[in-house]
Amino acid sequence: MSLTVCNVHLTPKSDKMVYVSHTLLKQLNLSGKRTVRLHLGSSSVPVTVKPIRKAGKHLYIPASLRTRFRVPKSGSVFLLNENEGDVQLGPLIGIMSDASQRSATHPFGSRTSFIKQILRAGNKKAYVFAFSPRDINWQNETVHAYFINEAGSWVRKTVPLPDVIYNRLPSRKAETTSYINTLRERFMRRNIPFFNWSFFNKSDVYALLKDEVAANRYVPESVMNPSADVIKEMLEKHQFVYYKPTAGSLGIGIYRLTYLPKKGYFARYTANGKNMLLRFKKFSSLMRMLEGRHGRSLRNYVVQQGVRLAEIDGCPIDFRFHMHKNGDNEWAVVGIGAKKAGKGSVTTHVKNGGQLMTPKQALERTFGDRAELIIDKAKDVAIELAEAIERNYPHRLGELGFDLGIDRDEQVWMFEANAKPGRSIFKHPSLKSEGRSSIEHILEHCLYLSKFRRREEP
Repeated sequence: MSLTVCNVHLTPKSDKMVYVSHTLLKQLNLSGKRTVRLHLGSSSVPVTVKPIRKAGKHLYIPASLRTRFRVPKSGSVFLLNENEGDVQLGPLIGIMSDASQRSATHPFGSRTSFIKQILRAGNKKAYVFAFSPRDINWQNETVHAYFINEAGSWVRKTVPLPDVIYNRLPSRKAETTSYINTLRERFMRRNIPFFNWSFFNKSDVYALLKDEVAANRYVPESVMNPSADVIKEMLEKHQFVYYKPTAGSLGIGIYRLTYLPKKGYFARYTANGKNMLLRFKKFSSLMRMLEGRHGRSLRNYVVQQGVRLAEIDGCPIDFRFHMHKNGDNEWAVVGIGAKKAGKGSVTTHVKNGGQLMTPKQALERTFGDRAELIIDKAKDVAIELAEAIERNYPHRLGELGFDLGIDRDEQVWMFEANAKPGRSIFKHPSLKSEGRSSIEHILEHCLYLSKFRRREEP
């Protein structure tokens, strides 16, 4: 197998020959070959090879072939010669997303800016495009794709089905439809790697870690769909618990329930942007309030042991660890954001008054000169958790977000695992470079999955 980077040129010629520089022919072990099969994504065509004397590694594709083969643009990309007589151009990387509200300038809604960043970074090494599920033509095995031009504007081009897909569909509801399930199965049948299969529910994560003894010691005691008796028992055991929806996000619907033997039961939550605190003399009154607010949806709740987290100014802090698979298919911690809860808030979400900090800022204020040791320990825990989840998950993972806490005894706890983590931590001025590293990791993992492993720089 040989892999190299070359300059692809699109020419107006009408013949069916591809012109290849001597240096490139030698690099691909194709010297003396008269014909090869050229591949791009799911398409392939037999072509006649004509050597040319030109310094460097160059491939010239005529207009007639470009139309059939659907090469999206000229520029620097990889060429892979895995089997004798076969040359693959690319990789062709598809970013799948969608939006309920889209426009010509924002076809992917609030995710448009993030997707543009991936395309800009990827254009230097591959063919990277974005698409929504409805842009696929399964009969022709093509995608009506979104590319960006040098001016940063969107252009539509039809390309073959890609070599690899990074799934950033934004809606839990959409992902459970039969249409999306069928779409994923179709990609699998065509052996197109598809990573970040779907969102996690909290129950998914607990089930995945259930038999992982080492990793499970970082998970607080958690019970799915608990009865009133279980909630009461856990309150008496732990003094406070978190009661939250299994498919929730952004802290919506979360309660912090507390039991103080001589004072009663307390429920802290957020409603209409305000932090609420209610007191109940009897446990039955607390349960009536919860049932009144949520009814049957409480069947989809989990009760979780409360943990006394490290605090700043009397407010607990937790941490978002943004994890990626790299170009060697290994888990790496790419970014860490510390979140300090707002006064009286049940969560550390910024929308509920939380404050985003760097982990160094947060931990130095709570643990002093032990901060760096604690960060390193938490990174090791995050990688251990990612590996444990991946061992038990039936689909491909390439990205994870962990909400971790560190208690006053320096014990690390995992509260949440997200298969499609948000990117709000990268808005912090000190985490901009980590945001760029995140995008590089996405592209490097796409190169790995599509077998276009980088061995030399363009």
